[in-house]
Amino acid sequence: MTRAPRIGVVDSGGPPDAMTGARAFHPRGDGPARPDRLGHGSAVAAVLARAAPGAALLHAQVFDATPVTSADRVARAVEWLVPRADIILLSLGLATDRPVLRAACDRAVAAGVCLVAAAPARAAGTCWPAAYPGVVAATGDARCDWDELSWLPGPVVGAWCGSPERGGRGMGGASLAAARVAGHLAAGFPGALADPAAWLAARCRFLGPERRRG
Repeated sequence: MTRAPRIGVVDSGGPPDAMTGARAFHPRGDGPARPDRLGHGSAVAAVLARAAPGAALLHAQVFDATPVTSADRVARAVEWLVPRADIILLSLGLATDRPVLRAACDRAVAAGVCLVAAAPARAAGTCWPAAYPGVVAATGDARCDWDELSWLPGPVVGAWCGSPERGGRGMGGASLAAARVAGHLAAGFPGALADPAAWLAARCRFLGPERRRG
């Protein structure tokens, strides 16, 4: 019998009843995690739970009460999750490429862990870790319903993102789209992780960017 996938969630944590085994990564070290004070980690966890109800989630807390973190904190979270997770979800993006984060992501990919990270919307510039080799980059695509995917230039995988135009409430965009892509992979576990990019590409309904017409 195939075991359930294990998903590491690098974010702001989750609700109190979901924090067993969680770890927090602070600027000067790591320690026990607190329940989510930002709400973002709980939102992406809800997407994962809907997509892959049997998946085990493990929170690596890199945000406190504000959506501000550092490459070092994210890198330490990734390193901690590598032996504990099949998929690591990074519903975040940093504006600068940092060697410490690149090295952590390289080690995770080499260890066979699938990394999924949020990518910016069109013309919004490059962000990391989505831009690193071997990382599945994901963004929101208004064309996609819950079960649909698109293949965009880069390549970037576009997905349902829960944004207002798709009937969602509150948070949306690339961060929830990354959670949805990770959910697709978790639902296809373990076969989906043999070649995540190819597995996702084969299931895309839309190819190329959305064409807006006036």
